Amino acid sequence: MKLDLVQYSPVWEDKQKNMEKISTLLKHNSEEIDVLIFPEMTLTGFTMNASKFAETLTGESFNFFSDLARNSTTNIIAGIIEHKDSKYYNSLIHLSPEGKLVSVYRKIHPFSFSSENKFYEKGTETVITSINNWKIGLSICYDLRFPELYRQYAKQKTELIINIANWPDTRIEHWRVLLRARAIENQCYAAGVNRIGKDPKLNYIGYSAVYNPMGDEVISSVNKEEILSAEIFLEVVEEVRSTLPFLDDICLI
Repeated sequence: MKLDLVQYSPVWEDKQKNMEKISTLLKHNSEEIDVLIFPEMTLTGFTMNASKFAETLTGESFNFFSDLARNSTTNIIAGIIEHKDSKYYNSLIHLSPEGKLVSVYRKIHPFSFSSENKFYEKGTETVITSINNWKIGLSICYDLRFPELYRQYAKQKTELIINIANWPDTRIEHWRVLLRARAIENQCYAAGVNRIGKDPKLNYIGYSAVYNPMGDEVISSVNKEEILSAEIFLEVVEEVRSTLPFLDDICLI
């Protein structure tokens, strides 16, 4: 499966400019791929203005990514601020190449250190989506610090975990180590897409990356606005799990 990781610097709280920026970034991206992956809160940055920017799953952000999926004939993984049942969620959406909604993951661990939990409801369900027979576990940013979430995915033998993030440079080594650890402990590929640039409080340098089931880095990029392309293989996951059948010994108490 071919992945494209979109590492970019969003304009703070400006959906329209970010839609234009993404369209420009992808303009010359003619390679056939299976999925495009964008950072957390793709079109706004990590804002706490949930009531101002939240949308339903028929809003302009959804429609933008739906059109992008159809025009690119590829799956899309992106972050939106979702309004549902009078509540706000930091959500990840998966859209099919036909622009249809496949899955929605709502962030289970709001980042209380920055008061995200005061503005966003926490999700209550793990979500496994599927692309080309791959089982894919979904997560967002701070979730990465909680391995028990990914153990649930490992129990269901997911072959790829995806994390979309706005992870600041001050803790970027944590991001890199944790993403790699999630790949190693769950014997799967781990793809993390982080933003670059600045918001009113923090600086970001990306380090979007893909790690294989042995924890080897497939690709990464630091502090550069670009699209990273990586190819991953089900046979690699199957071989690692067959040779080292560690997942069979998981005991969740």
